[in-house]
Amino acid sequence: MKHYTVSVHHPRNRVLVFVTTNAKDPISMKSIQLTEQLYSYMLQASLKETPVQSELRETTALLPGAVMQIPPEQGQFMGLLVKLLGAKNCIEVGVYTGYSALSTALALPKDGKLLALDSDPQNTKIARKFWKKAGISEQIDLRIGPALETLAQLIADGRHNSFDMAFIDADKTEYQEYFEALMILLRPGGLLIADNVLWSGRVADKAAVDEDTVALRAFTLSLRDDHRVSTSVLPIADGLLLAVKL
Repeated sequence: MKHYTVSVHHPRNRVLVFVTTNAKDPISMKSIQLTEQLYSYMLQASLKETPVQSELRETTALLPGAVMQIPPEQGQFMGLLVKLLGAKNCIEVGVYTGYSALSTALALPKDGKLLALDSDPQNTKIARKFWKKAGISEQIDLRIGPALETLAQLIADGRHNSFDMAFIDADKTEYQEYFEALMILLRPGGLLIADNVLWSGRVADKAAVDEDTVALRAFTLSLRDDHRVSTSVLPIADGLLLAVKL
């Protein structure tokens, strides 16, 4: 087994991973330290955020749970993936105030749909307000309730292989269960995205044994060895796992 020394830096929820190995086990890796100055440059050079997206992000930043909001570059990346897939039907588990859903829906074609699942009716009121403001509320079907129950109902309704892309950003201890349900609902060639898989670096710390960290660590490792998917983990924001259903 290979052993790596991993150090993590995460300004404003952006995770940067630096890996070193001994001379007997070299790996090829290039990484750049994303300073505040460089991060600002990156956004200036590439971010194309709509005024509604900016307003939603700024509104959410004032809330107690603002740390749960994805950063704008992640939203833009997800929108790019929607377009690359040619996706028309997407599903999201975990909505919060709706920034990721907004980013996804804006990238969908006019006849595209996003099914958004969340258990919090208060935060999703903010989401609904901004979806309407962006003119995409008709493309988003928000279901309030336990996500696993809603996923089970979709399966019972025969929605097998009907979604092009899925995004998971909800209870970390239930990621594996979300994944198993979504594997039934995703079409072959469909893409699953799981957020927070680097968990501010705690997944690499053997001393970190809290419930969420253990669950995320087990989930990521299980997908690495799962013959049903092809995966990659990217150090974007708090860590994104991409899994294509084979």
